[in-house]
Amino acid sequence: MQKNIFTEEFGDSAHQPILLIAGSMSQGPASWPDAFVGRLAAGGRRVIRYDHRDTGRSATTDFAADPYTWRDIKDDALAVLDAHGIESAHLVGHSAGGLLAQWIAVEHPERVTTLTAIGASPLGRQEGLTVMRALMGEEQPEGSLPPPTREFVEFYRKMITSPPPATRREQIDFQIAEARVLAGGGFPIDEEEERRQAERLHDRALDVSALANHRLAAAADMAFEPVGLLHTVKAPTLVVEGTHEPVKPGHGALIAEAIPGAELLLVEGMGHMLAPQVHETLADAVLRHTDTVRR
Repeated sequence: MQKNIFTEEFGDSAHQPILLIAGSMSQGPASWPDAFVGRLAAGGRRVIRYDHRDTGRSATTDFAADPYTWRDIKDDALAVLDAHGIESAHLVGHSAGGLLAQWIAVEHPERVTTLTAIGASPLGRQEGLTVMRALMGEEQPEGSLPPPTREFVEFYRKMITSPPPATRREQIDFQIAEARVLAGGGFPIDEEEERRQAERLHDRALDVSALANHRLAAAADMAFEPVGLLHTVKAPTLVVEGTHEPVKPGHGALIAEAIPGAELLLVEGMGHMLAPQVHETLADAVLRHTDTVRR
């Protein structure tokens, strides 16, 4: 594990453990809002949330001197379990965190009590290449994953061709604009609350620019995902997708089709992130799912 991974624990340590795995370039609280985490802990779970390397309060890296790949980021999750003395946990992953959770379930089934993937893509289908082709305006080969929405593509194309936000205010304004896109139009966003959250995330980060190293990690090994192994997943699996998913539309159904016995939950109005309007629905679903298996 990367040294100095920042972790937080909520709930009673005697309860069933849930490991929350955040998305790419995301701090733990960005993917997993406090209110959602609190519902899980109140429901009788030991909840562990952590910041990926190069995000939030976790240590930052000189990537040129000490490069890494997404396999290393995946191994960080296992090391977090080790550091907390947990042999097996309920893995709940959001976006790229859902991909990492699938990967762990394939390679280390003994570490996974149940699997929940939220707003994620199926392991081995190289969703990153689908997004890249969409942003570059390239045709998607037959058999590719469904591409992101037009609104998503237009927003990030503009981002690529514009100067990066330089000041704290510009960076926070960008985060709010991004939140609108990721909401997918299903629910209105509370811009004042989004600003408070963006300010909190900005100010708790040791280095707000370090998260870009996750892109370098992906570029260092574009074929990092094991292919054709989802059918081997043994952990009871819940797949969650919003009806207004702008980044990975339809990907949840593909995960559920590939994993034997997986359950697919479509959440009305949900976009890519865990909006306040869906915290209760999602927490209840995760609590029910994690109550199906006890170790």
